[in-house]
Amino acid sequence: MKIEVEKPSIQHIEAARTEKQPDELSDVPAFDKHQEHKLIRKVDLRLLPILGALYSIALIDRTNISNARVAGMDEDLELSVGNRYTTALVVFFIGYFIFEIPSNIILRKVGSANWLSAIAFAWGLVMLGQGFVKDWRSLAVCRAFLGLFESGFFPGCAYLITCWHVRYDVQKRLAAFYLTSVFVGGLANILAYGLMQMEGLGGLRGWQWIFIIEGLLTIVTSIVAWWLIMDFPDKAAEKKFLTPAEATFIQERIEIDRGDAEPDPLTWPKFFNNLKDFKLWVFALMFMSTVMPAYAFAYFTPTILRGMGYSAGASNALSAPPACAAFFTSMAFAWVGDKYRIRAPVIAIQALICLTGLMIVAYHHNDGVRYFGIFLGTTSCQGNIPAILAYQSNNIRMQSKRAVGSGLQIGFGAVGGIIASTVFREQDAPKYVNGLWTTAGLQFFILLMVSGMTVYFITNNRKVDNGTIKKPIEGQPGFKFTL
Repeated sequence: MKIEVEKPSIQHIEAARTEKQPDELSDVPAFDKHQEHKLIRKVDLRLLPILGALYSIALIDRTNISNARVAGMDEDLELSVGNRYTTALVVFFIGYFIFEIPSNIILRKVGSANWLSAIAFAWGLVMLGQGFVKDWRSLAVCRAFLGLFESGFFPGCAYLITCWHVRYDVQKRLAAFYLTSVFVGGLANILAYGLMQMEGLGGLRGWQWIFIIEGLLTIVTSIVAWWLIMDFPDKAAEKKFLTPAEATFIQERIEIDRGDAEPDPLTWPKFFNNLKDFKLWVFALMFMSTVMPAYAFAYFTPTILRGMGYSAGASNALSAPPACAAFFTSMAFAWVGDKYRIRAPVIAIQALICLTGLMIVAYHHNDGVRYFGIFLGTTSCQGNIPAILAYQSNNIRMQSKRAVGSGLQIGFGAVGGIIASTVFREQDAPKYVNGLWTTAGLQFFILLMVSGMTVYFITNNRKVDNGTIKKPIEGQPGFKFTL
């Protein structure tokens, strides 16, 4: 259903300018439509590629353990004994969950370039160290530190992107940022296959070279990122990325759209008050439920393919096409969501597609059809990640709440990672039917939650239209929920 809240455009900004007092008019720049589009494109080209590149590396670094496993690490570190592999997966998410919100608070204080590049450099060093571990315990320790340092990157990027764009532009941007990483992450399976061919070089195994080369790539990219990552809109003019007039215009668009262009300090009372909003917990649980299959496919697709009879190299190579396809299908859904200003239908459709794919992988007897099921499951769950991020972003206000909301939401993504790591048990390999059913149950949960939120949003929007609502939604008169 289309919401009757107009997307802020140059006409809206010009109208807003007429309402300002004479002494305020000089602070609001005049841009025509062409200049507006050019400015937004300038922001996108500076903001999205470097964040997408770094998060591509982050996804590769956290999931390449599955590539290393089939490349010989399983035998060398005896990961198949008991729950060793599961332990190495789970410990990543402990620090990842705990430090999401604190990281967003630090990000605002020290600056996005300083913080995001620093934590990327740190996890690059950890990745490099993983190439020299001698037993599974050392691997688990490295994975724990990897989760600690990576914890701040995704919520920081989501927070930063949503602070730059208006509500009905944001899903395409979040999708472009996130799905670029998924696409590159898919190609990383092919890279891992190539690095496996370095077996024996320098006295090192192929799986060690996977960690070493990809760790060095992270370190180099993090150094470059320090020069390229830009800060929040209110600091853009200070960093000389935008002129004062351009920075003011960007903030004016956001102010008209949702009234939170100016940063509000995140205090402890605000922090706990924000946590009382049940919507944040619903969005977080929905995010957990779509991230879980994303991790499951990333960690276990090579193993499932090996169970179909493919070699280790072929299993890694065949893991790439579903992830690459996710970029195109998910961008299409994101375009529809932004164009028609809808969120819930996009989420529900992709959850249903994911359900279909999971059942095919679990029960079909033809391996080719099961591989198609992996395509369906991977593309749809990956597409729902930016969709659910945008769902939350569109329906909350104030930067302090965004900092808490994105940290909580993506922190629950870590819970999804823990579930994926534990329900796909060694004794269920290579079909993992129990794990696939757990994943399917979470897709039903998404459908239930999105249905409930739709009813709640429609009810409150009607109250706004009728003038019967007791308090303005999100504290802003005229604000309506995005369905």
